[in-house]
Amino acid sequence: MGRPVLLAVDDDAPVLAAVERDLRDRYAEHYQVLTAGSGAEALDLLRRLRLREEPVALLLVDQRMPGMTGVELLGASRRLYPDARRVLLTAYADTDAAIRAINDAGVEHYLLKPWDPPEDRLYPVLDDLLETWRRPAPVANLRLIGDRWSAEAHDLRQFLARNLVPYRWMDVESDAQARELLEFAGAGAGELPVVVLDDGEVLTTPDLHQLATRIGLHVRAERDAYDLVIAGAGPAGLAAAVYGASEGLATLLLECNAPGGQAGTTSRIENYLGFPVGLSGADLTLRAREQATRFGAEMLVPTEAVGLQRADPYSVITLADGGEVSASALVIASGVSYRTLSVPGAAELTGRGVYYGAGRAEAADHAGGQVFVVGGGNSAGQAAVFLSAFAAEVTLLVRGPDLTSTMSRYLTDRIEASDRITVVPRTEVAGAVGTQRLEALRLRSGTDEREVPADAVFAFIGQAPRTGWLDGAVRRDARGFVLTGADLGSPPPEWPLPVPPLPLETSVPRVFAAGDVRAGSVKRIASAVGEGAMAVSFAHERLAGR
Repeated sequence: MGRPVLLAVDDDAPVLAAVERDLRDRYAEHYQVLTAGSGAEALDLLRRLRLREEPVALLLVDQRMPGMTGVELLGASRRLYPDARRVLLTAYADTDAAIRAINDAGVEHYLLKPWDPPEDRLYPVLDDLLETWRRPAPVANLRLIGDRWSAEAHDLRQFLARNLVPYRWMDVESDAQARELLEFAGAGAGELPVVVLDDGEVLTTPDLHQLATRIGLHVRAERDAYDLVIAGAGPAGLAAAVYGASEGLATLLLECNAPGGQAGTTSRIENYLGFPVGLSGADLTLRAREQATRFGAEMLVPTEAVGLQRADPYSVITLADGGEVSASALVIASGVSYRTLSVPGAAELTGRGVYYGAGRAEAADHAGGQVFVVGGGNSAGQAAVFLSAFAAEVTLLVRGPDLTSTMSRYLTDRIEASDRITVVPRTEVAGAVGTQRLEALRLRSGTDEREVPADAVFAFIGQAPRTGWLDGAVRRDARGFVLTGADLGSPPPEWPLPVPPLPLETSVPRVFAAGDVRAGSVKRIASAVGEGAMAVSFAHERLAGR
């Protein structure tokens, strides 16, 4: 197998020669640079490369070609090389085509011609795309054996996937090898789920903390005291960790399940500044986690903050395992969770067809099925679009008359354009039906109620802040969101300093709140990132005695 291929395609010979020159100047040492003068020629070349099992890393394709446009070629190439990175070369007049390519042909980026100088306008884009293509999947032989419809197995699968830990899922009902492995491990069906580690050690019905410890995740703090402790590793917490650690603060990040928060489960974020073709929540989380770690931030997963006490001027955070860490400054970024369906049957079927969040594992489990999504916000819309790539039919249930007042326009356009998504207004779930797994939903529209077959339901119906651990320590509003800054009152009751609280500061000096957990926050990823960075700036002010 040779070096990975970079394929440039353009029917304009001088332009193609310029592209080839720039690619060779930068990448010839590690990649083969090949060219084609038409879409048909490029497809023929890709077929031959596939027969020889040659890897293709990137396609850089001009849009305006006779016979086959760039968008058509990139769409056709997905069957041959689904993992290759795709870039469309366009003129200013072709921007609409570029946007369609992003939505329909799996294009990761588009570049406007001319791209001179390549050091500024070409290489940074390609470097980033090639880095994500090159990033190897960790080699591991971790096997998870369980029942597909077990809530405990679902929790373990979700934990491993969201923490980017490679594993092999083995369904005991359909996989003879899984049953054989259980026999070798000396475990019975009543002891599921079972995890078989790389070294052959067997974990029977492990909890997340036990599993994390055995697979090498960092679960215990290296010290007792830190300059900055951040509770929660969603976008706000990750941003605070990046800025805190990069500015020299001894920084500890606590996460109860997996980095990324709700954003980490989002299949595609299309309105985040600086990423015109969008990116997945997992990709954004991975980049942020790597940044924070590179700057020296310490991250504990899964480690949950369960209590907060004040030992002036420090905050003492109690952890779920009974340990404690103290912080000169604390950022509360524990985020929110989706509210559960308070209807008969939903609690019993959670993880067995009833879900709160839509990951790849759940989507694959219900490929070809009848799937329902509940909610009218952006999270529900993103889930519906994502699931439509797997399910035979996705039904989006909304309580209002339509989506226009609750969902971003780019998502409503995608939903309207999909032939697999049906929006049903003024409808809510009245019950979940099933024994071992979800089999049907009872739906209510006004006074009418009906039962419909269902393989899965994904609920995105409002947010509850994760602030129970702050009881008696930090002031919150009636819904449990943390009050900060001017919302605390003027002057705040029992505020001990002669100067007022800073904008993101809570009722306790040196304790800040950022992201969705804060009362009045915008509930957008970009604003959460901004608040995480601002919180570190304000923490510096307090630590400096200002």
